[in-house]
Amino acid sequence: MPYPKPKPPKFKLQVQEDETDHRLWHDVLDPRGRLYVFDKEAEARAKLEELFPVLVGLERYAAGPKRTRVIVVASDDEDEDR
Repeated sequence: MPYPKPKPPKFKLQVQEDETDHRLWHDVLDPRGRLYVFDKEAEARAKLEELFPVLVGLERYAAGPKRTRVIVVASDDEDEDR
């Protein structure tokens, strides 16, 4: 019996608002308070640059610490069965 094909990954945005504490990362939310979730990593990176142009620009030219990131959202197998 073949295994079911896994769903493609989804991506979300995170930002580190306090550069003195490198452990604290926060999800980026839309104006309605919902999590930004993207099907394609390129779309997520474009939105990140749109929302945080200065931070992304500084990272691009290594002029400061990394304070933004795009990460893969882990899927929950139990949620898929519902």
